[in-house]
Amino acid sequence: MNKIKKYYLYIISGILFFGIVYNTPNSNKKEEKNMNKTIKTDKEWKDCLTPEEYKILREKGTEMAFTGKYYKHKEEGVYICAGCGDNLFSSKTKYDSGTGWPSFWEPISGDKIKEEIDKSLPFVRTEILCNNCGGHLGHVFNDGPNPTGLRYCINSVSLDFKAEEDK
Repeated sequence: MNKIKKYYLYIISGILFFGIVYNTPNSNKKEEKNMNKTIKTDKEWKDCLTPEEYKILREKGTEMAFTGKYYKHKEEGVYICAGCGDNLFSSKTKYDSGTGWPSFWEPISGDKIKEEIDKSLPFVRTEILCNNCGGHLGHVFNDGPNPTGLRYCINSVSLDFKAEEDK
């Protein structure tokens, strides 16, 4: 009889422990953050993006170098995700890397960009995606200027631009 009581006591303790761990405030914060993300079906993305935007943002394509609308763009403002409109890069961190794509040394905020390992070529790269909608933006390399030493190499098609308002 004593062994049975101990057995049930362990089971009840385990249930309570896991109930407490999985209902902590930190685990709920992650769910709340995900609730604000842009989630669409493949058909919804095809309906709201141009074929070129869809190819790059959703299928991880790359536009040809030196052809993008923001490659030599100099206006002051904010570059936003073409898929969801989330703010990604400031014109203050844009520079001419000579690569043929818009390049930035830092995103507006670290939580705006998601990094993933890209093994699609014979060498490994770090792919960057919009953290809000998961759209493919480009890649980040460690050959950029100070102060970060990073080069966020972005497809123009992945971006839209909001000009800085005149003050």
